[in-house]
Parts: sequence; structure tokens; C-alpha cells
Amino acid sequence: MISAALAMLLMAAIAVSVLIPAELFAKADNPRLGVQQAAPYARVPASAESVNDRVVYNDLPDDVEVYDTNGDFFFVTVSAPTQSLLSWLIGANEPVVDPLTEEGKYGNLTPTQSRQVSLQQMRTATEEAQYVALLTAGYEPTVEPGEVIIQDILCRVTAENGDCEEPFPSDEQLDPADTILEVDGVPIGTLADLSEELDGRSPGDMVDLKISRPDVGELDVTVELSTAIEEPDRTIVGFVPFDTASVDLPFDVSIDSGAIGGPSAGLAFTLALIDELTEGDLTGGRDIAVTGTIDLEGNVGAIGGLEQKVSAVKQHGVDVFLIPASQFELGEPFEGEEPGEICRWECLNAAGDDDVVLIPVANVNEALIALRFLGGDPVVPVNADDAA
Repeated sequence: MISAALAMLLMAAIAVSVLIPAELFAKADNPRLGVQQAAPYARVPASAESVNDRVVYNDLPDDVEVYDTNGDFFFVTVSAPTQSLLSWLIGANEPVVDPLTEEGKYGNLTPTQSRQVSLQQMRTATEEAQYVALLTAGYEPTVEPGEVIIQDILCRVTAENGDCEEPFPSDEQLDPADTILEVDGVPIGTLADLSEELDGRSPGDMVDLKISRPDVGELDVTVELSTAIEEPDRTIVGFVPFDTASVDLPFDVSIDSGAIGGPSAGLAFTLALIDELTEGDLTGGRDIAVTGTIDLEGNVGAIGGLEQKVSAVKQHGVDVFLIPASQFELGEPFEGEEPGEICRWECLNAAGDDDVVLIPVANVNEALIALRFLGGDPVVPVNADDAA
């Protein structure tokens, strides 16, 4: 009878602990403020998912062939769910569970803005992966400029801890994820349009902008123009734009990223497309996990949550992981995108229980060389004269 009562009490305690938010107990550092704050979220390993299963080709010309592959490329994700008291207690001693403050998860954005930025990053990653992959495979894709979407507001004065002490004046009216539609009534379709409209204006001039803001709609704001820090003769609004360029492909290929956001799948998408559009087998018949951003020149960039991604690869049973070379040197600390995220080669190996081979690559060519060393075939581009 006593045992049954204790069991019921234990079950009740577990049920209650699931309902209690961890932020009442969990704390994490806020590097910007130099203090500890409540940590309602945690960055944790999520999944390793096949890219090849998400690639779709439509209405291919007769002279374009898609080749079967014997192995898969996997892109890797992390998540940052809300913690309960129970999940906090379970993960308290897990090195790959990283408590996050509100600012640690969203930065200076609202959840809606953060989501819009993340989805735009994924759209950009997909476009750039398609361009680099088709170019490497021997086709001739082209790039068309896209709309003007704000990624971040520029900073005039940065503190030693990386915090922005003095943003540009546009910070008062503009937010990340805003799209600039008009300047003083003139439609703006591309960055070139914006530059042309600002030509001849001076720092301190006021301009009327029509913008579109997620979850708000169209707004009219007045912004003070500024001098570009590194180009004193140039007048700017004062923001970093997203790369919204669209790729004009010689045939229709798409990658279904679903609700997944962020830029880190760029290299994985690139390699999967190259593998399917060229003869031979890049993977050598094995499954290979990949992470890293990609740009139009084929360079591989740093990503966040690398330690959690190594753990996700291990949990999925994949034993090779291509990662950005820029994020570490053997035995030296590296720093990822997220503030305060510092790790070493040793902790990455620990995250994978030493069962995941980590291969750093700086660009697509290095990734292709690494794949050859793993038993994959070299890339044989299609004949440019026969390409669609």
C-alpha cells in the first residue's frame, strides 16, 4: 500500500514538473549585459534529415539527366524549445543542452521578426546552393537581383563586448525583416534602385519610406540618412540587406525545406544537387552529414549550435560530418554565431562520443576533395555545349 502511494506521489510530481516553467529556476548568461537572466529556452540537438528526399525536379528537358545516388547527404538541425522544470532537471548535466535567455534565442527581434529572418535565410541558402551546384555541374545559371529586405541595422559605435552603443538613426524607424517598397514615392525593387534614389542626397536629409513589416503590413516612416562609415562620400539609410537575389535556372529544381529556417543547410543542399546532376557517386555509397552556409562564390560559412549538431549526427547514426573550417582550429577555441558559444575540438568529439569523424571544409572544392578521400567519385560536369 505504501509503495503504491509513493508511486502515485512520484507520478504526480512528474506531472506537475512538466507544467512548471524552467525560467523560475534556470539561469543563463547574457553576455551583452554581463549578468545572468532567466533561461526559459534551451538549445538542443534536433535532427539529421536527408536532402535527397527533399529535392524535386519538374518538366526536365530531354538532355538533362538526374542520376540515382547510393548514399545520402544529411542537413542537421537544432531546436530551442521552451523548458519545463522536468526538462531542465534532465538536461542540467548534459553538455549539449545549452540554456537560453529570451535575448539568447531571439536577439533584439520579436519572435515574429526572428522567424521571418530565419525563413529568409533558408530561402537565400536554397537559391545560392542551386546556383553553386548547377555551376559546378556544368550548367549556366544566372542571378537576378531581388527586393530590399533589412537583415540588421548598422552600428556606428560598438562596445568592447560587441554590444552596439550607437546605432544608425534608422534604428528608430526600421526593424530587421522590413521590406523597403518606396523612397519618397518612388518604387524600390532592388538595391540598385535604392542606391540610385539616394544618389545626390546628403547625410542628415530626411526621406519618406514605405515599408512592409511582418504581422503589421505597410507603414510610412521618415528616416534620417547617414554617412557610410567606410565610404564617407556615400549616403546610406544604414542597414545590412539580405541577399535576396533569385537564381534563374536552366530547368526547374526545388528543395522542400518545409518549416525549417536558417542558413546552415546551404552546403548540404549544394552537394546533394551536384551528386544528382552529375555522373558518379559523390558519397561513395555512404551517408554523410553536412553543415555550413554557402555563398555564390562557393565559400562555406560558420553556423550556430555546432556542438548540438554533432550530437544530432551521432544520434542519427551517421559517422562523417563536414563542418565549416572557419569555426575551429585543432586544439584552439572557436566561436560560433551565437554570443558566448565557445568550444574546442575535444568537446565536439565528446558531443559525438568520438564516433563521428569531423572534416572541416572552407569551400565547395574542399568538400569535393574530402568526399573523394572518403571514397566518392570526382565531379564530371555535363558538356557545356549540351547543357540546357
